[in-house]
Amino acid sequence: MSIDLNRADIYYTFEEFMELKDDGNRYELHNGRLYMMAGVSNAHTIATGELITQLTISLRGKKCQVRHAPYDVRLRENVDTAYEPDVFVVCDPSKLKDKYCEGAPDFIAEVLSPSNSSNDLVRKFKDYREAGVKEYWIVDTEKNLVMAHRLIDKIYTTEVYEASDKAPVQVLDGFEIELSYVFPNAPAE
Repeated sequence: MSIDLNRADIYYTFEEFMELKDDGNRYELHNGRLYMMAGVSNAHTIATGELITQLTISLRGKKCQVRHAPYDVRLRENVDTAYEPDVFVVCDPSKLKDKYCEGAPDFIAEVLSPSNSSNDLVRKFKDYREAGVKEYWIVDTEKNLVMAHRLIDKIYTTEVYEASDKAPVQVLDGFEIELSYVFPNAPAE
């Protein structure tokens, strides 16, 4: 199946989305509609890479596993939505399929891109909360901060961490991310 972003009337099921031919771009699916993802900046690449590195080292030999883009997440069965989080952790290995995660990850980190930050701040925030993602980080490389949203009684509470902080990943008991590596170009305080 080929991709046609110029036609608003095309509805893609999750299954059709998974069978789309690779055209060199990255896409997400929201309620049957395709959205092309923005390119990434150097700061985005550094932040994502460092999150992956710290999480991978921490989780080596443990049940929880790190995944990252390009690897899709289908939050709920029978919903034609698939996101491609920058970094996520799944502690139930049965959720990990060959090409995607079926169900809510325990932890997701999205690094903001200026051209589509509203997706992460509004649409995904709501969808991740409703699907039961226990911890959702929004990483802002322009402001050098992390907004850590933690699910308590179906509501996200938020804590903000700066580049000089060690931010706890609460779903991974006792583990902290050293943010100075995530934001290496942040001005010294």
